[in-house]
Amino acid sequence: MNNHLLKRGLTPASVACFSAALVCSTFTFAAEKAAQEKAKEPWQLAEETEVWEPVPPVISSPANGIPSDAIALFDGKNLAQWQGAEGGEAKWKVADGVLTVVPSTGDIKTKESFCDVQLHIEWKTPTLITDDKGKLLEGQARNNSGVFFQERYEIQVLDSYNNKTYPNGQAGSVYKQTIPLVNASRAPGEWQTYDIIFTAPKFDSAQKLSKPGYVTVLHNGVLVQNHVEIQGTTEWIGKPVYKAHGCAPLRLQDHGNAMAFRNIWVRKL
Repeated sequence: MNNHLLKRGLTPASVACFSAALVCSTFTFAAEKAAQEKAKEPWQLAEETEVWEPVPPVISSPANGIPSDAIALFDGKNLAQWQGAEGGEAKWKVADGVLTVVPSTGDIKTKESFCDVQLHIEWKTPTLITDDKGKLLEGQARNNSGVFFQERYEIQVLDSYNNKTYPNGQAGSVYKQTIPLVNASRAPGEWQTYDIIFTAPKFDSAQKLSKPGYVTVLHNGVLVQNHVEIQGTTEWIGKPVYKAHGCAPLRLQDHGNAMAFRNIWVRKL
């Protein structure tokens, strides 16, 4: 800047004086600002980081109920929110507030489609852990089902209480992808809970993946999947892949076992 001022015809002495004045002015401004800040009361300083908008909407969340902004997918009464996986009537059994898989009737799915959601679901494996010939059911045969998000991405449901299987296929796993952090399974016949946060994958205008899906899973109140990336469809055979899709139903699996479910609700995020 000094060279520029010299070119404009100012003498070196004038330039020095001007520069000193500028520096002095800068320091004076900074000092005044610091003094003003110092003069503020603590509550005035605190107010500077308070954000008052937007105000979150108010909902109710009763201790033994569901959030007021949730959709009750199964409240123990009927299958009004469900249909067969291939369309038509859902053929699972509803009795005493419980939804039970009727083996060989097929998967069921919600009539409504979903993208990002919070899901609560309670499930119970049968106490019978032998087949009709008395042989012990082991591994993936030990009372199996699954919760599928967008009909593609499965969180495994399995009796994993004292039951050895491949860890990326036990209860709480992102099936064939991510092993749960711990095994929080309860004994057969005891009700268990999943609370799941699912973030749907995103695709661009060219139908290419722009952002993968993510999932967080609490099994019986214990974190077992911590915002893990979903690698694609949860395949039994082969590697996971992504194919473009939009919002889609939730799906429960008929794996040939009389699994029980209750208190299923979902919140759109």
